[in-house]
Amino acid sequence: MSPRPASPTSGCGGTPFRVLFVCTGNLHRSPLAERLLQVRLASCPGTFQVSSAGTAARAGTPMDPVAAALLIGLGGDPSGVLARRLTAALVDDSDLVLGAAAEHREAAVRLSPLWALQRAFTLREFTRLLRPEDAAGATEPAERAAALVKGAAARRGAGGDRLDDDDVADPYGAPTQVAREAAARIAESVERIATAVRAAPPVREHLTIES
Repeated sequence: MSPRPASPTSGCGGTPFRVLFVCTGNLHRSPLAERLLQVRLASCPGTFQVSSAGTAARAGTPMDPVAAALLIGLGGDPSGVLARRLTAALVDDSDLVLGAAAEHREAAVRLSPLWALQRAFTLREFTRLLRPEDAAGATEPAERAAALVKGAAARRGAGGDRLDDDDVADPYGAPTQVAREAAARIAESVERIATAVRAAPPVREHLTIES
């Protein structure tokens, strides 16, 4: 499948800006992030298409019950979530790929090197590199999202460091507290991304006071 054209800089409607979350089994981290971002970006229907996949997913497996309960507590809806395997076609059809850990970002790049290299990050890495000012002048959410991705890609590697904190550890089968911590880290990152994307900073008007 050939990479699709970049999304137009339109607001609601038109070709959506597509975000793909990736983890291993597509049972916990990536579907939780997917459903949370859907909720946070629901104010402009049709602008964003958010989905998830797993590098070793067994297609059709329901979301992990612990993850589903945590998602509900965070305001998301786990109904209908079924695992699917990451493919090159899914990567090619995404404007932004966010892996739970470096291995997931690297898997996306291996599947589609030319397309994913500037569009694939770990979730925490993208949040770390995110600068709302990269979207200055962009008023529509999809346009802002594209500018934020471009800015983060340009900034990556500038400091020559990779932080271990960029990975969200796999909580599948771990104690509930580990799952809660993973969910909190994901929710924090999703909220920062959604806040940067949702709306442009207000334009300040300069008032002239007549004497």
